[in-house]
Amino acid sequence: MTIRRYRADDTLRLGQIWLEASSLSHAFFSPDILKVQHQQVCDLYLPHSETWVLETEGKLLGFVGLIDRFVGGLFVSPEVQGSGIGRLLMMHALRMKGKLELDVYSLNTGAVAFYNRLEFQETGRRPTDDQGYPFEVIRMKRSA
Repeated sequence: MTIRRYRADDTLRLGQIWLEASSLSHAFFSPDILKVQHQQVCDLYLPHSETWVLETEGKLLGFVGLIDRFVGGLFVSPEVQGSGIGRLLMMHALRMKGKLELDVYSLNTGAVAFYNRLEFQETGRRPTDDQGYPFEVIRMKRSA
């Protein structure tokens, strides 16, 4: 397994990973909202954030996107979730940055449990996300 920087030719596969993972973990969003967000991920988020990709034998399995010390997103292909890929990506980011902050939807209970296992601490909650959708968001942080 290798963790490397995002390349433009990764966009199609990473967008697919994002959509598959989000369809499961963000099932509270309508398909129309996911479609719009998918386009934003591919057109804006991936090329303009510090994105790290986990690759094994030429196959992309997951990625973490950073904006300075803020985790904009962590997505792992559903076929390999639970295999430690998310943990590897987060530990890579933590080693590079020294401390991390992130937002996670409270309805995404699997992700909340994952970040708790990685010893992230809740620092606050808000009733809506950045786009104003009425889904509670938890802010979490951790230092190395």
